[in-house]
Amino acid sequence: MTFDREKSYNNWFDSKFYHILYENRDNKEAKKFIKNIIYYFDLDKNALILDAACGKGRHSIQLEKFGYNVLGIDLAKNSIAEAKKNENLNLKFKVHDMSVPLQKKFDLLLNLFTSFGYNSKENDIKTLKAFHKNLKNSGFGVLDFLNIEKIKKELVFSETIKKKNILFDIKRSINKKNQLVKEISFFYENMKFDFVEHVNALNLIDFKKYFDQTHLIIIKIFGDYDLNEFDPIKSPRLIIFFKKKSQSN
Repeated sequence: MTFDREKSYNNWFDSKFYHILYENRDNKEAKKFIKNIIYYFDLDKNALILDAACGKGRHSIQLEKFGYNVLGIDLAKNSIAEAKKNENLNLKFKVHDMSVPLQKKFDLLLNLFTSFGYNSKENDIKTLKAFHKNLKNSGFGVLDFLNIEKIKKELVFSETIKKKNILFDIKRSINKKNQLVKEISFFYENMKFDFVEHVNALNLIDFKKYFDQTHLIIIKIFGDYDLNEFDPIKSPRLIIFFKKKSQSN
């Protein structure tokens, strides 16, 4: 059976339940992270920025407020429709698969809040190749992923989370394909819903191999949104700053 990437996104990642479950992703956190990225790279105000897998655009919106030209892309049609309500001359959104290169090149490419690794490892490579093509030779990228070493060590196998009067029953595991699996079940208006998230359990070594295959080079690694040093045991995030290899086109 062929995996339908777009259908998968529209079933869960583009549902209202996904946004209810993850509603704790606040704008204050997004603003802080974006501010730290901007200060680190010291971007020119004319910089073009791509927010790949932008969701409803919370990071894109913050970037535009800092004065940059921003394009947000995502497969989730409902999320993009919501994001488009914030469009203006310098802020645009479109439905687009981030594993497919755009016709434009960017000064900065962002892929934030674990928006990578939800398909095959072949698709991971395809996505990074697209990132490479989307970057200017002088451009930079930021890939924000979970710290799988910490996750594995502290994995909560089962829990129930209540959001907006919905009880989400969540089971977590690592499967034989080395994927972090999250099974999500709940009732809404007397109907039972079941969704599953699969994300490749990638560690820093895996990313280094990926980047080597796609002519990208890691320039800095951080462990949280304050850009503190990465600790594989303690850090909540694995945040990779990267660029093209010097010989790349």
